[in-house]
Amino acid sequence: MQVFYIHPDNPQKRLIEQAAELLRKDQLIIYPTDTSYAFGCRLGAKDALDKLKKIRELDDKHQFTLLCRDLSEIATYATVDNAQFKQLKAHTPAPITFILNATKDVPKKLAHPKKKTIGIRVPSNPISQALLEAMGEPILTSSLILPNHDTVLDDPFEIEELLSNQIDCLINAGIKTTKLTTVVDMTSSQFEVIRQGAGDIDSLLL
Repeated sequence: MQVFYIHPDNPQKRLIEQAAELLRKDQLIIYPTDTSYAFGCRLGAKDALDKLKKIRELDDKHQFTLLCRDLSEIATYATVDNAQFKQLKAHTPAPITFILNATKDVPKKLAHPKKKTIGIRVPSNPISQALLEAMGEPILTSSLILPNHDTVLDDPFEIEELLSNQIDCLINAGIKTTKLTTVVDMTSSQFEVIRQGAGDIDSLLL
């Protein structure tokens, strides 16, 4: 496993490019977001996705999330009406995952098999944004919660100790918050909070 020590506010471009190159090669990484650390792999990755499912013991019903640079990327992967777009514009970037109806551009194995939905998130974290910029496309992301753990892992040295044999790269940016994103289902006219997390959603539900 490779470890990159990247500055949390001023990410070193050279190291970001190296991490992006690993993503392009179907490798599984752990990287910091605007809440906690998370798993990340390339959209359409096969080996990395298999590793991720195995580590987290995920079944085929798991709702995956795409990390996007900005709203311009969202339309490719999710169908958004005017009301939804208005709310997305007002609440991005933020630690909020929005569940939206997936478009046919989302690989079948990533969209929820029954609901045909996909999670979408726009982060404010400088490392996440630099990585997305280098990739030029969204990153498949998943919370760093291990089986039999109640909370996300926040200490990169503990992450390294537990997962060094199972992942390909860790971006170490120091200890992060243990908070998760807020998850909001926007697939119907009545938005529903699936999980209350770090994102403020009071104004969203008005």
